[in-house]
Amino acid sequence: MSTFQAPKGTYDLLPPDSAVYLAVREAMAAPLRRAGYGYVETPGFENVELFSRGVGESTDIVTKEMYAFTTKGGDNLALRPEGTASVLRAALEANLHRGGNLPVKLWYSGSYYRYEKPQAGRYRHFSQVGAEAIGAEDPVLDAELIVLAVDAHRSLGLSNVRLLLNSLGDKECRPVYRAALQDFLRGLDLDEDTRQRIEINPLRVLDDKRESVQAQLTGVPLIADHLCEACKAYHEQVREVLTAEGVAYTDDPKLVRGLDYYTRTTFEFVHEGLGSQSAVGGGGRYDGLSEMIGGPALPSVGWALGVDRTVLALRAEGVELPLPAMTDVYAVPLGEEARRALFTIVTALRRAGVAADFAYGGKGMKNAMKSANRSGARLALVAGERDLAEGVIQLKDLDSGDQAPVALDEIVTAVKERLA
Repeated sequence: MSTFQAPKGTYDLLPPDSAVYLAVREAMAAPLRRAGYGYVETPGFENVELFSRGVGESTDIVTKEMYAFTTKGGDNLALRPEGTASVLRAALEANLHRGGNLPVKLWYSGSYYRYEKPQAGRYRHFSQVGAEAIGAEDPVLDAELIVLAVDAHRSLGLSNVRLLLNSLGDKECRPVYRAALQDFLRGLDLDEDTRQRIEINPLRVLDDKRESVQAQLTGVPLIADHLCEACKAYHEQVREVLTAEGVAYTDDPKLVRGLDYYTRTTFEFVHEGLGSQSAVGGGGRYDGLSEMIGGPALPSVGWALGVDRTVLALRAEGVELPLPAMTDVYAVPLGEEARRALFTIVTALRRAGVAADFAYGGKGMKNAMKSANRSGARLALVAGERDLAEGVIQLKDLDSGDQAPVALDEIVTAVKERLA
C-alpha cells in the first residue's frame, strides 16, 4: 500500500469501473456529434475573475467552493468549477463567433473542482460532459439541446430521469420580479449571509436547500407570474417543441439552478433514486454571459451532464451497460522462440483491430492459462517449439475448451472469423 492516498473528496477511476465511465461519456457525446457539435478542450484553471463575473459573486461556487490560488508570478487563478465560462472564453478568444456561421456548437468533457462536503454523488473532483450553442436565440435550439440530453439518457437505458423546466425571464422582466422577490424575502427570518444574498441576487435564495429556508418560501412570488409577453411566448415555443418530440417535462416555477448567468430557458435532469443529490445534469440559456466577461452580445444556451451522478443512476436502476471486451485473444508462448513469434502475431492482431494481450514475464502454462481466463478473452493462442517447427499455432476456445492447430500465415484471418 502506498504512503499516499487520493485527496479527500476525490476518487481514482480504475478498471473495470473506468470502462463504465468511458461508456457513459461516449453515450453523452454521441448525440452531440451527430448534431454538429465540435469538440473543445480548455485548461483546468482560468483567471479567477472569469468565474466570479460569469458564475456570479453571490453563488456558493464562487464564495465557498472555488479552489483559488495565486501563482509565483502573481496571477490569480482558480481550478475550473464548471465548463460554460471557459468554453465561451475560448470561443471568444479564437473569434469563432465572427465567421458568420452561428450558432457555434461545441461539446466538451473533463474534470471540474469544487470544495464541497464529500458525500455520495457529491465530490470535490467530478466529471462532466457539456454542450454549448453560442450566438443564436431560438427556442428550437434550446429544445434541441434538451432533446440531445434526453437521447443520451435513453441510449444508456435510464428510465427514471425526470426533466424539470422553467423560464427565468430576461433583462426586461427580471428586474420587476427581482424587486418583488426581494420585498418578500426581506420579511423572512434568515441568517446574515442569506440576507446579503437577497441584495446581490435574490434568486439564489430559492435555490437554498436548507429546510429552515424552504419552509419559509410558501407564497413566494414566482417568476412565471412576472414574465413579459416575449418571454412567455419564447418559453411556450420551447415547451411545444419538446412535446412534439415526445419529451416529457415537469414545470418547476422555483427552478433557478446554481449559477447567476441563466436567462429564459432553465432546466434540470433529476433521478429520484439518488436521494438528496438527485440532479444528474442541467443547463439553460445564458444570453448575457458573453458581455459579462467582456465579449459582444451573444445569446447562447448549453448544458452539463454529470458522469459520476449518471453512473450512480445506472446502479440505482440496475442497468448494466454492454461493455467492449478489454481482451479478445490471449497469447501463451512456451519458450523463447515462441515468445518472439507470438508477440509478432499479437502485434498483427492489434493492427487488424483485435484486442489482444500476451503472457509476459515467462509464466508457465498453468499460470498463463489462468491469466487468459481472468482477462476475459474468448480465444487463446498457444505455441511451443514443436508447433513452430510444424508452422502452426494452437487456437483454443476458452469457453468450450476446443483446440485446433492453425497455420501461422492464416492465424489472423482465423481469429477474426472466430470472433465474428
